[in-house]
Amino acid sequence: MSSVANSPAPPFAVTTYRIAIWIFCTFCCFYFLCSSGRVRTPDEYMTLYETESLVLRHSTAVPQALQTRTFYGKYDLHSQPRAPYPFGQALLATPWYAFGRYVVAHFPGVPPDDLDLVVAFTSCLSNSAYAAAAVALGFLILISIGIPLRDSLLATSFIGLATPLFAYSSWFFSEPLTTALLFAAAFFLFGRKNDSLSRRAAICSGLLLAATVLVRPTNVFEIAIFFAALLATRRKFDDRAFSFAAAAALGVIILLVYNTIVFGNPLEFGYPAAAEAGKSLNTFHTPLLVGLCGFLLSPGKSIFLFAPPIVFALFGLGKLWKTNRGLAAIAGFSLPLYILFFSKYTQWEGGYCFGPRYLVPSLALLCLAIGPALSRGASAIRYVAAALGIAGFAVQAIGMATSFLQDQAMTGRYYDATWTYRLSYSLRGQFDLLLHYLTDPRPAPLGLGFDRWFVFLAKAGVSHSTVAVLAIAMLVALLFCLSRLKHSISHSTLT
Repeated sequence: MSSVANSPAPPFAVTTYRIAIWIFCTFCCFYFLCSSGRVRTPDEYMTLYETESLVLRHSTAVPQALQTRTFYGKYDLHSQPRAPYPFGQALLATPWYAFGRYVVAHFPGVPPDDLDLVVAFTSCLSNSAYAAAAVALGFLILISIGIPLRDSLLATSFIGLATPLFAYSSWFFSEPLTTALLFAAAFFLFGRKNDSLSRRAAICSGLLLAATVLVRPTNVFEIAIFFAALLATRRKFDDRAFSFAAAAALGVIILLVYNTIVFGNPLEFGYPAAAEAGKSLNTFHTPLLVGLCGFLLSPGKSIFLFAPPIVFALFGLGKLWKTNRGLAAIAGFSLPLYILFFSKYTQWEGGYCFGPRYLVPSLALLCLAIGPALSRGASAIRYVAAALGIAGFAVQAIGMATSFLQDQAMTGRYYDATWTYRLSYSLRGQFDLLLHYLTDPRPAPLGLGFDRWFVFLAKAGVSHSTVAVLAIAMLVALLFCLSRLKHSISHSTLT
C-alpha cells in the first residue's frame, strides 16, 4: 500500500473545514463567472456611491449622486446627501472597490473612461464571495448537526444553485451579505449536536447578527428570532444568553447612534418620504392579502416559483426539529415572520428586482431543512428533491441571463401608472428577452442583451483580450477548485 493509504485519517474538524473551504472557493469562482458585474437600481447605486465615498473621502455622504442625478435618500444635518442604508455593506465592499480602482482599472486594455464600470464590476464580485460563504457555512452547519456528507453536499448545492441566492450573487444588493452573516451566526449558535455552547460562540453569533443590522435595519427581527430560539433550546436565561444578547444589541446601538449623529434622530434612517410620482415609502398601507398573495401565489414574486426547493424543505422541518431545535426554530420562523412584515410594506415587491428580494436570506435559512429530509428519505424522495432543484436552477438562469431592469422598467408590465406593482407580472418577459437575444444576430446595445460582466465590459470598450484573460483565469481557478473539492471528498472520513 501507498504511504497515503497507511497514514492516519485527518481529524473530523480538519476534514470538515477542508471540504468547506473548497466548497467556498468553487462557488466563489463559479459565481464570479456568472456575475452581472454592473449596478442598475437605486439600491445598488447608492450603496456603490457610499462605498466610493468611504474609499475616497472617508465619509458616507454621497455628493456624487447629485452629480449623476441618481440621488435617493435624505440630506443630513449638514445638508450632505446620504444613502438610505446603513454603512455595513458599503464598508465591507471597500476592498473590492479599491481593487477595481487601483488594480483592475490599470490593466492593459482598460480605457480610463471605463473606471466607473470597472469599480462597479469588482464591487459586485463581493456579493459572489458572500453568497459562496453562505453555501460553505450551510455545509458546515449540516455536517456539524450530523447530516451525512452526501446529503449535506446536495442540500447546500440546492441553496447555492436553486434559490435566489444564486441570482443575487450576480448583483450588488445586500441580500447575499445578510445571508452569509445569518448562516455564520447560526453556525456559532446552533452548529452542534449537543447542547454545549461556549461564551465565545455566543458572543461571536451576537456580533454577526449585530453586523446584519448595520447592513439592513429590518434584520433586527432575526436577532429576536435567534434569541427566542436560544432561550427555547437552553430553557433558561443564563450567562450565554446574556452574552449573545449584549453582543447583538451592539449593532442596534451603533445604528441608533449613527442615525442621531447624521440625521439628529435615532429613528431616522435616511429613506425619502416619497419616490416616483409622489408614492409614499416606508408605510404599511398595503392590504395584507395583497402582499400574501404576491409572496405565495403571484407569478412574479412567489416563493414557491423562485425557490422550489423550499417545498421539500417544509417537509424536512419536523426532522430538523428532532435533530436541532434551535436551528429548526430559526429556519422555520424567519420566513413566515418576514412574509407577514413585508406583506404590509408599501414596496413589498422590493422595487425593481428579481423575485421576492426581501425574503432571500430567510428562504436560504429554510433550505437548511433539506439536509435532514434527504438523510432519512427514500430514493424516490431524492428524485423529487432533484426535480425541484433543477426547476429552481432554471428559474435563476432565466432571471440572470438578461437584465430584469430592461424587462421591468421599459415595458410597463411591472408597475402601473401609480407605481403600484402589477400582480400579473411574470418571468415571461425575461424569457422572451432571452429568446430574442439568442436568435437575433444583431449585437445588443450597451447595457442590454446577455447580462454578464464579460459581455458588458467588452461592449464598453475593454480590450477583448483583457476580458478573455480575466474569464479564463476564473475558469481555470474554478476547475482547480473543483478538482481539490473532489479530492477532499474522496479522502473524507465523514459519513
